[in-house]
Amino acid sequence: QLQASGGGLVQSGGSLRLSCTSSGNSFSVDYMGWFRQAPGMERDWVAVITPGGTTKYADSVQGRFTISRDNAKKMVYLQMYSLRPEDTAVYYCNEDPKWSTQGRITAGDYWGQGTQVTVSS
Repeated sequence: QLQASGGGLVQSGGSLRLSCTSSGNSFSVDYMGWFRQAPGMERDWVAVITPGGTTKYADSVQGRFTISRDNAKKMVYLQMYSLRPEDTAVYYCNEDPKWSTQGRITAGDYWGQGTQVTVSS
């Protein structure tokens, strides 16, 4: 089970830090990811992190967002800087996403409940 928190309303250019805690038994060996879904849009991946800390970001957030993890606490974080109105979405953490050799990211089976991020202009 995944529990995400940290969303809220922020002005354009602001920052937020999302947190997600896992109660799973394989957290330390699982890839972890953040996805987001804007109204009327598909859920897209934002960032992924390997058990060892290697990261990958969607082009739209590269340089502004940072994913990190604490395996001892079974937590994954998404630090978001320079937020834009187009970052407005429900953000979901995801356990065990797949990162193909071609660089494609697909979601794993386990989702948190989502946390709303709203960026005002």
